[in-house]
Amino acid sequence: MNASDRTPADLLRSALLADPARPLVTFYDDATGERVELSVATFANWVAKTANLLQGDLAAEPGDRLALLLPAHWQTAVWLLACSSVGVVAEVGGDPAAADLVVTGPDTLERARACRGERVALALRPLGGRFPVAPEGFADYAVEVPGQGDRFAPFQPVDPDAPALVVDGTELTGAQLVAGAREEAAGLGLAPGSRLLSGRSYDSWAGLAAGLWAPLASGGSVVLCRHLGQLDEDGLAKRVESERVTHRAV
Repeated sequence: MNASDRTPADLLRSALLADPARPLVTFYDDATGERVELSVATFANWVAKTANLLQGDLAAEPGDRLALLLPAHWQTAVWLLACSSVGVVAEVGGDPAAADLVVTGPDTLERARACRGERVALALRPLGGRFPVAPEGFADYAVEVPGQGDRFAPFQPVDPDAPALVVDGTELTGAQLVAGAREEAAGLGLAPGSRLLSGRSYDSWAGLAAGLWAPLASGGSVVLCRHLGQLDEDGLAKRVESERVTHRAV
């Protein structure tokens, strides 16, 4: 990617300029059989819409803290880039009571109610489907995001030296995140065009790096697998072959 990239949003912009049609995130949920593939352009469109929701309807500002209570999922990856685009600090598994706003999946709704700010819930259903009935006290992401703009511009430039992510109790600036992503990509042996299969969860830096940041920083792509343990060895071998996987992080 571009050596001048200093924020996660810069990495996505560079990927979009380099090859918008190439796959970026291919997501599997082996508990439901779901498969979703997002090109760089499609992923960037979701990020733009989500960033507009975050900055506009949710009135989030740079430096605000967002408790991100979501599993390894393509929509989680979207939220991570949207936060970075606005300048909001994504606290993975963070305390909702101490956060300015919270984004949650269906399994952590009760925990998320501790947040006194804006609350957004994701059903995590196939194809980004909405809740049959929206949970009380939460905005349904699948209802709110489609009408948002396809282009995003932050109200103020994102400072690469400002906090961007908290994971494993460690706070990283945007510049540190980008540097860490490049280091992880090198350690995993990733290069432009690499296809990394990751079965790691998103609750650690190693999981986030393999499941998003390192492939993005290297010009590669990720095959992100949730509930990978439900796949037998034969099924895994077939996936590696069909998805043209070049590297693994499981």
